Amino acid sequence: MDVLIHLFVGLHIIGIASLLGGFLTQMKAMGENTARFSPAMLHGALTMLVTGVILVGLNQADDADVNNIKIGLKLALLIVILGLVYVKRDEERVDKSQFALVGALTTANIFIAVLWT
Repeated sequence: MDVLIHLFVGLHIIGIASLLGGFLTQMKAMGENTARFSPAMLHGALTMLVTGVILVGLNQADDADVNNIKIGLKLALLIVILGLVYVKRDEERVDKSQFALVGALTTANIFIAVLWT
């Protein structure tokens, strides 16, 4: 079971990297108000959602303690991120504040995962 959990943690990190990497590569464009959500950002957020749900299930099946408040908060942030990226994915330009919000929520999600023990 541990190998399976570690596999999905790795996939979850790849999803985070895709979402945050897509944001970081558009920082200059965000300053020029020409940023847009890339398909990699949407796929990264979807990967985070799927692997996160699987990780919760695997940890519960392994009788590990799962902090439901932490997971609920991370899920709420991810739903907001997914909503913004999905709705605005086909637009040529995304408002600077909406784009920055996705980056801030992604960063907050990472820090919640790492610092909340």
